[in-house]
Amino acid sequence: MYSKLSTLFGIILLAATAAFSQGGNSATPATTPKTQPSSGSDTKVKTPAFRPSKNQIMEGQQVLINEKLYSGKATGIYGDSRDAIKAYQKAHGLEVNGKFDRATLEKMGISLTETKTADKTKSKSTDSKTASKADGPKRPAPFQATDEQIMALQKVLKDARLYDGATDGKRSDALKASIKKYQEANKLSATGGINAATLEKAGIALTDAQKTQVAAQAAYDAAHARSN
Repeated sequence: MYSKLSTLFGIILLAATAAFSQGGNSATPATTPKTQPSSGSDTKVKTPAFRPSKNQIMEGQQVLINEKLYSGKATGIYGDSRDAIKAYQKAHGLEVNGKFDRATLEKMGISLTETKTADKTKSKSTDSKTASKADGPKRPAPFQATDEQIMALQKVLKDARLYDGATDGKRSDALKASIKKYQEANKLSATGGINAATLEKAGIALTDAQKTQVAAQAAYDAAHARSN
């Protein structure tokens, strides 16, 4: 009797031990690794909008004046010149937006600054960049006569009986025609424009800034003559 009870007790003890061991080995749920956020390296960089310099606007306005599309002054500020720009763009098959954009400046033969042409020169080699820097002086801004100089020239033309308009320092078609006659009579380049040679022939003094511009233009013309 005693041996049977001992055997039964031993069986119960073994069963309890086995059940305890199975409970202690229960699996722990796996932790799902967190996904790292993207570094943002694929973000697109916006290309800065093209903006012409004041000198480029001034040169563009002078081209419009020469083509008789604009009757204002070349000030380097858009002002009321946008309609003239649109007319030029339309006549040359360009996008009509009234701005001196890259395509319009290039059509006018106006050089772009280094920052404006950076996107075009990235693919060029170092040798080509060095050669472009050695091409010579940059094209200077166009010659601009002051209101006082225009008035003085109008008086000279009146005295020569070539002009009968107002002495107001303003440009006009009548004044341009008179200047052209004066230039032809004095063996100057007959363009009708008010340039340094015409003012000096008429005895009208140039400003220091104008003298600097004339010297820069001469250097630019000489450099291009040698390259051709």
